[in-house]
Amino acid sequence: PRDFFPVLFMFAALALGLSPPTAPLRLAAALLAPALRTPPPPLLAAGGARTSKTVAVNRVARREFEILDEYEAGIALVGTEVKSCRAGKMNLRDGFCSVKAGECWLENVNIAQHGTTGGYFNHDEGRRRRLLLHKREIRKIGQAVARDGLTVVPLSAYFNARSCLKLKIAVARGKKLQDKRETIRRREQDREVRRQIKQAF
Repeated sequence: PRDFFPVLFMFAALALGLSPPTAPLRLAAALLAPALRTPPPPLLAAGGARTSKTVAVNRVARREFEILDEYEAGIALVGTEVKSCRAGKMNLRDGFCSVKAGECWLENVNIAQHGTTGGYFNHDEGRRRRLLLHKREIRKIGQAVARDGLTVVPLSAYFNARSCLKLKIAVARGKKLQDKRETIRRREQDREVRRQIKQAF
């Protein structure tokens, strides 16, 4: 049995038309060629799950507003807008949402024009964009804005695990000066605690 594998190896080399001096190397190359031609698998997170990619974060919103309720919305975009968002060229800082005629709209959000697309085919950077939400969610948001005088602000934009662009929006109430000071004080305390923990370890 010990001599069986060398004999089998030589028969396989002869079947492939390989000469004896170079048979081992050429046979190994022939066997490994399909594996080398196979493309590598996509990068996945631990456990095999796909990860999401953050496009933009509105840090001002959490500083200036008290977040009451959050929603995840899709957004209707054209092709050049999607390409610009993948490049991270989206600014949510001055954005807000409005409810009109049973639809929710994203206003005053800038998506830069795509760099390699001609001006005629490019999009308007600050245009109004329709948000994709359930009808009951739109009604609830509209009632909060009309009845309680609240504001709807975008918090973040990201591509989910299915590579669809999603927008996290929030029904929010503007903070008073005292609330803003309290937020700053709490943030400073958290930063100091993290610094002390880092120094301790």
